[in-house]
Amino acid sequence: MSVNRRTILKGALAAPLAAASGAAAAKQQFKGGDWSQWFKDWELKDFGMIGYYADDNARLRLTGKRANVVFLGDSITEGWFDKHPAFFTDGKVDRGIGGQTSSQMVLRMMSDVLDLRPKALHIMAGTNDVAGNTGPMTPKMTHDNIRMIRDLAGIYGIAVMIASVPPAASFPWRQGLETKAPIAALNQWLRDYAQQSGAVYVDYWPVLDDGTGAMKAGLASDGVHPTEAGYTAMESVITPIIQPFLS
Repeated sequence: MSVNRRTILKGALAAPLAAASGAAAAKQQFKGGDWSQWFKDWELKDFGMIGYYADDNARLRLTGKRANVVFLGDSITEGWFDKHPAFFTDGKVDRGIGGQTSSQMVLRMMSDVLDLRPKALHIMAGTNDVAGNTGPMTPKMTHDNIRMIRDLAGIYGIAVMIASVPPAASFPWRQGLETKAPIAALNQWLRDYAQQSGAVYVDYWPVLDDGTGAMKAGLASDGVHPTEAGYTAMESVITPIIQPFLS
């Protein structure tokens, strides 16, 4: 039986959220709370969180429509839909899950990307790899995961866009961790790999970076996660790139 996080949340929070529905409503209800233990418990059952979008994917497949662009990523991608759902029209599909590393995204490639038969894939991964959310990760581990994601998409004839990891002066959930140098090094590798592999490198730094490796003032709520203004800036970069896939 498919285990879906959104279904679990509905059941567990039925009384206080009787008038609401889905994970988005639950997260709004508990805004500012500590979800870390909940994520740990979930990952013990479904490390890749393949069930997270199971219902959404089933509904999309039933329409018989092909996705144009799937956005695969972590909380920065998931928050994009939460902050600006109007962007996800014309076959643009958000498949971000907060807290995820590239290792978990590899596991979701079949269910959340390939089964949806998209024309293109936008992958943004690395923030939580640097943070070590699923345990210590070397740069090579991240590189190998990105290679695997790109290769799987290529087998299915899906165009790949590799996004830069957004700037961050620090991670609120990993106090004291050096972030700027690892992110800069990862982005240089992502840029080089995109060029070598025929993928498109989507560079969000010119519109997000304040010149020091941190987010510009007003573009992130906590120095990491974009605000509405931050996503608007990102959309100015990605919109012309994905336009050919929307027709």
